[in-house]
Amino acid sequence: MTQQNAAPFSQLDYMLERKRRRTRLVTKDGRCNIEYGNIKYSTHFAFLVDFWTTFVEIRWRFVLFIFIASFTLSWFIFGLLWYWIARSNGDLGWQEPPSDHNSCVENVVGLTTAFLYSLETQTTIGYGGRAITAECPSAVALIIIQSLLGAVINCFMCGIILSKISLPKKRAKTVTFSEMAVISPRNGSLCLSIRVANLRKTLMIGSQIYGKLLRTTTTPDGETIIMDQVNIDFLVDAGKDNLFFVTPLTLHHVIDKSSPFFDMAVDTLHDKEFELVVFLDGTAESTSSSFQVRTSFIPQEIMWGYNFLPIISRSKEGKYRVDFSNFSKVVPVATSHCAYCYHNIKGHHLHSREGHDNPGFEVIEIDNPPNVTKL
Repeated sequence: MTQQNAAPFSQLDYMLERKRRRTRLVTKDGRCNIEYGNIKYSTHFAFLVDFWTTFVEIRWRFVLFIFIASFTLSWFIFGLLWYWIARSNGDLGWQEPPSDHNSCVENVVGLTTAFLYSLETQTTIGYGGRAITAECPSAVALIIIQSLLGAVINCFMCGIILSKISLPKKRAKTVTFSEMAVISPRNGSLCLSIRVANLRKTLMIGSQIYGKLLRTTTTPDGETIIMDQVNIDFLVDAGKDNLFFVTPLTLHHVIDKSSPFFDMAVDTLHDKEFELVVFLDGTAESTSSSFQVRTSFIPQEIMWGYNFLPIISRSKEGKYRVDFSNFSKVVPVATSHCAYCYHNIKGHHLHSREGHDNPGFEVIEIDNPPNVTKL
């Protein structure tokens, strides 16, 4: 009987999760869930004008196809031109040239040998079996044109591949956010907290953190605004701008009367419809390239009455240690059940409660608790 009842609930959870993914504007890994429709055909030429950005942003499979096609097609086209020059000079085997005949290109006697000579010329291989002579001025002009065009193709394709390999968004993959956000008291204020970590030891220069709350609102005139954006300010213990991002940081948004979270409570939070998008802009120290990391949180991913476990400690050798096993793990703390109560009702600052449970995370013990240092 228990197994029969478990199936519908698992199916319902699966459908709810799919609905959340469809309605989310920014996925957890930072991709934007948006599509464009009814674009005028004339605007498509804008992508061709900005061809460099178009080539850099297309997928690797298309880059490899263009790489192979550009070289192969150029070899074949110039092979046809070399075949045409040899045919015009009577160098081909089926033309039966006399023994004292002066060829434009030695040992180019057919289409296959013309293609091989084209390949050897453009790739500067030069096996020595085929070589141009001074007999035909058109052949001299053609080898100059092919050499220049081959150098252009080489530079262009190498630049595209190098640009795709060194894209700043690859650096953003090594910056991660916590899976959940928490709401709990901190330093005399009720705060919404998010944890972020730089997985590389190289620093991020000029890091800035900010957020946008996306929600659907209705104006007094009855106009519905989809994705109305509200600025969300975040603070960290180390400051707001120019962060020393050498260890994981915890971002804090103070829930005061000016905060859009002020009218929410523990029992109404998950009934709201909004999306909190968090941005982190920075510059990689090793490459000096700017990049942006994004993630988002929906109401079901915000835990009221919880706080993150500490993850920074110092070993006996004096080294600082970051335990990433506790990065997204939380522990319940005494928290008022609403922001209004926290600020206006005396005695609700430390209202004891168990918090809103999330079975996806568990609390673990930390070694040497006296040596734990919070950041």
